[in-house]
Amino acid sequence: MYAVLETGGKQYRVKSGDKLEIERLDVEAGKPVTFNKILMVNNDGDLKVGAPTVDSATVVADVLKHKRGPKVLTYKLRRRKAHRKTIGHRQELTVIQVKEINA
Repeated sequence: MYAVLETGGKQYRVKSGDKLEIERLDVEAGKPVTFNKILMVNNDGDLKVGAPTVDSATVVADVLKHKRGPKVLTYKLRRRKAHRKTIGHRQELTVIQVKEINA
């Protein structure tokens, strides 16, 4: 059994026991979180596709920890202008582990 959920503007295919790094959630580490925006559920061949979401389907997960992603550097250069600029960014992430899928 697997489901496709949407969080943080991205879609993830999850099954029970999966660990994911998603966009930062406002939930403390060690607490459960419930995702209600489920786009599709496959239960051993019984496929339910939402329009846009599947009603009464949820995914329950535990928040393991919060962390920051790798540093991404961006370099801007304008030729012949002596203009150079380096920008760094680190994305805030939450690590979750999926406990169950309720369909």
